[in-house]
Amino acid sequence: MPKDRWVLLRRVEGYHPAAMEAVVREGFELLGRKPGGKVLIKPNVVFANKNYSQHAFTNPGLVGIVADQVREYAAVTDLSIGESGGYAIPTRLNFKESGYYEMGQKHRVPIVDFNEDTYVKVSLKRSSCHRTLLCPRLIHGADFKIWMPKLKFHICCEITNALKLNIGSLLHKERMLYHDDRLNEKIVDVLEIGYPDLVVTDAITIGHGFESCAKPFHLGLIMISNDPVASDVAAAQILGYRPQDVHHLRIASERGYGSIEPGSIEILGDIGIEELAKRTEGIVSEFQDIQKLDTKIRFHEGIGPNTGKICYGGCMAAVKGSLGTIDARRPGSLKNAREGAIVTGIYEGDVDAGSGVCLLIGDCTEVKGTIKAGRVKRVKGCPIGAAKLTSVLPFLFGMPSPFFDARDVPLVVLNTIEKLVNKARHGAF
Repeated sequence: MPKDRWVLLRRVEGYHPAAMEAVVREGFELLGRKPGGKVLIKPNVVFANKNYSQHAFTNPGLVGIVADQVREYAAVTDLSIGESGGYAIPTRLNFKESGYYEMGQKHRVPIVDFNEDTYVKVSLKRSSCHRTLLCPRLIHGADFKIWMPKLKFHICCEITNALKLNIGSLLHKERMLYHDDRLNEKIVDVLEIGYPDLVVTDAITIGHGFESCAKPFHLGLIMISNDPVASDVAAAQILGYRPQDVHHLRIASERGYGSIEPGSIEILGDIGIEELAKRTEGIVSEFQDIQKLDTKIRFHEGIGPNTGKICYGGCMAAVKGSLGTIDARRPGSLKNAREGAIVTGIYEGDVDAGSGVCLLIGDCTEVKGTIKAGRVKRVKGCPIGAAKLTSVLPFLFGMPSPFFDARDVPLVVLNTIEKLVNKARHGAF
């Protein structure tokens, strides 16, 4: 048997069932533990759209293979797949757009939106932001948890893998709490309720750019680990980061969730981290540094009024998310946008928006300098969600608006109604 903390790296050139099944079976054998009782599989289904976002979620075929593997253990009494997708979009719509409901029918496993189900309020002991969390029933009652992230670069948290996946353990009503300059602390808070027994990462095709509308990069890898921190240590290095430079990973180690020193983890398999890192070193994940976007919009990031820090997970994250969605839906939207400026936080200096609009985003935002602009507009909120900004930014900067999409808007409305009906049926309000 390997060390206490191990990561298996296996080449898998495509989403071929036989190849994926062989790796999954090997991972369960290495684990040395047999799943039993109530088993929960949690993938990443943050967002999906058949027209422009098909690389942001864990491949459903891989999830189905893991479900089949779990069913081989006689001690398993219940199996479910659960997720809480991105804020403001009904998760059930993301399930439909990504093919998860079809996969669930094929593999005889229920697909559950945590927001439509019941939950339990739990107290936390290691947290720094949340003192309590509304824990989904399926997480709270699980005897064995399998987390299945999609490996991607992240616009404000460096990477998204096992630990960042836990944001999808939150109900929408708590998702935006502390989603500001404390986002990395929040991620580790949620690890207390969402600590998996096994991590199976879809890294066959990884994502870059804006993680909810990710651009694909073929890496050809499945990564399996018995420890979420160990999995993220390997993931960080594969994407070109030192583990200590991934903030939520460092915080998790400081809270006692395990060492992030690479030497503390045993790497198994037929490909090494160094070779994988060489494959990804040329990737430019555009929205990580908003100043590098090819657009006439200028961005000014100020600090929070009480923290003295840039609110990386708040309003600017919403700006990145909104623009990332707009440009993914209609490539070239950012490049062809009208000139202007966007300001978040308390900005020390002058702002030149040319003849366009200077948009102040957030309750605390102000410019301690002169503003040159055709007009100045403010959007209030703390923090502001990407959905709210997406209703404003296209009109101010001359970009095509998703809110005029004849296909998607009715789907959002219909699935929102279905969600509310299902919540009422389960008493989940």
